[in-house]
Amino acid sequence: MMKTIIFAYSLLTFSSIAPCVAEEYSPDTLQAAAVQLMPAAHVAPDPHAISKDTLRLNPKLEWMDRAFKSRLFRATYMGVPLIAGGLIVKHQDTKFRKLRNDFLPHFRRPVDDYMQYLPAAVMVGLKSAGIPSRSSWGRMLLSDMFTVTAMGLTVDGLKRTTQVTRPDGTNRHSFPSGHTATAFMTATMLTKEYGHLSPWVGVGAYSLATATGLMRVANNKHWISDVMVGAGIGILSTELGYWLADLIMKDKGLNVKDSPEMYAALFRPTPSFLSLTVGFSLPLSHYDIREGEAFETTTGTAIGLEGAWFFSPYLGIGGKASAANLHYIVNGQDAPDNTFKFYTLQAGPYFSLPLSKRWRVGSKLVGGAVFYPPTDINGTPIPRHCGPAFGSGLSTDLQVRSNLSIGTYLDYNVQVPGSKYSHEYIHVLTLGGRASIRF
Repeated sequence: MMKTIIFAYSLLTFSSIAPCVAEEYSPDTLQAAAVQLMPAAHVAPDPHAISKDTLRLNPKLEWMDRAFKSRLFRATYMGVPLIAGGLIVKHQDTKFRKLRNDFLPHFRRPVDDYMQYLPAAVMVGLKSAGIPSRSSWGRMLLSDMFTVTAMGLTVDGLKRTTQVTRPDGTNRHSFPSGHTATAFMTATMLTKEYGHLSPWVGVGAYSLATATGLMRVANNKHWISDVMVGAGIGILSTELGYWLADLIMKDKGLNVKDSPEMYAALFRPTPSFLSLTVGFSLPLSHYDIREGEAFETTTGTAIGLEGAWFFSPYLGIGGKASAANLHYIVNGQDAPDNTFKFYTLQAGPYFSLPLSKRWRVGSKLVGGAVFYPPTDINGTPIPRHCGPAFGSGLSTDLQVRSNLSIGTYLDYNVQVPGSKYSHEYIHVLTLGGRASIRF
């Protein structure tokens, strides 16, 4: 169970890392940078930046603030969990590949070959246009030289030593994903140089990097563990490269200085969010095809998009759309290719309780519909079916930046059976992680 939680946290960190690294600066620092670089600029105060004393919070959890101000923590708290999670999830690679095969069996798009370089192209373009960045040309090129060297040596060395076969069987250079490592490396470069101008610089950069990694999986070129480890290597390589350049150059060619205060999270009184969720579906009942004929089920996988608008610190309204599958057992054997898939769409009230400046717990009560596409179970054709689905859930979130939180969730759903010939509802428990953009 602990491995599942660690994996889900790491994967969701990967899927929505953009805003986390993007917002490296508080509004006060943004204003100082704007005065230093663009005297005419005006930075409006964040309307959400209110005192944490506005609500009743638990001061015992405020120790987390001190950890977030450490440069070592800021440099590793995303990259290290991604690598660790990728290594843990390797034994689940086939199940996530089956989720891909269930929903995108014929996906083939080569655009990821070019997307990996786009953040670097934007960075050079902005620099060439004279838009002030964190570093001078010389300092930036030195940082990037160290970064590319570290990333290239690490990825190439692991590919040669691990010899992991790609999902499509084309060669034995699957682990880790070089495309994903490059994409997250260039996204981190762009964010470090221009993230002080707007949090949306990092949001865009890391959204492209995330899309590159997910497309490597969708294109059947990499396992999910390959892209997670690749993302971690790309981030850590950039942090190492910039640390070495800072050590050598000191203040020479540095236009914007980092400080621990830049990384202090702003408390948001209303926890409205949009999140990407990834988890494991745990069936709590057997699967009926028709009266007297049933199959046992085992763990599947799920991915979803969830959001809610809160009109008070405690109450809001939202919904979730998800795609999931469950594996079923034939003759006592858990066969990876034996799955049935389903979509759910639900909405309802959401609840939130702030525990501290960074920690929140939440719950929800939702209702909607589930849709089962036509499938085949052990030679028995099952027609499409749809009907009502109801659920509830619990969540815990840690706000790592004013516009990003990461956390875990536990959802419980009751939904109509997958076969119209059955009358027994299916009960599904989903355990996973999520990364949320706060607004």
